[in-house]
Amino acid sequence: MSTREASGTELFRVLVNAEGQHSIWPAGLEVPAGWDPVGPTADQATCMAYVDEHWTDMRPLSLRRAMGQE
Repeated sequence: MSTREASGTELFRVLVNAEGQHSIWPAGLEVPAGWDPVGPTADQATCMAYVDEHWTDMRPLSLRRAMGQE
């Protein structure tokens, strides 16, 4: 996959780790250990919109579970 669309826009992937934390990562790079791709592979703004919509609680999953909230 090319890391740029025809428009010249760099492509990113949305990643999530075991703690439910989200990140965006350049699409052309290997996904780091401990992270899994989720959501779109798209321009930075689209990926950030996905993160904003889906990562609404910044606390790590382990903390939410310890507090009985997950």
